[in-house]
Amino acid sequence: MTKAELISALADKGYKRKDAEKYITDVFETISEALEKGEKVSVSHFGVFDIRERAEKTVINPQTKKSVVVPAKKVPVFKAGKTLKERIK
Repeated sequence: MTKAELISALADKGYKRKDAEKYITDVFETISEALEKGEKVSVSHFGVFDIRERAEKTVINPQTKKSVVVPAKKVPVFKAGKTLKERIK
């Protein structure tokens, strides 16, 4: 489902399309801002958005066969909550 499809789904539930777009954009922006600050975002019955650090690693470039160091970095992760997992079964 794309962002546009998500907005349409909210519009189908009775929200004005303009309001639905603003709500969706604001929610994603707020989650992104919290993750930028290093905060965990927990949504009851849905899941947790968090940041994990990936360690530096050495990989081999398949074209040149030379070793390349990939630097350590932070990546966003999502862990589904129990209620969401049960709904998907």
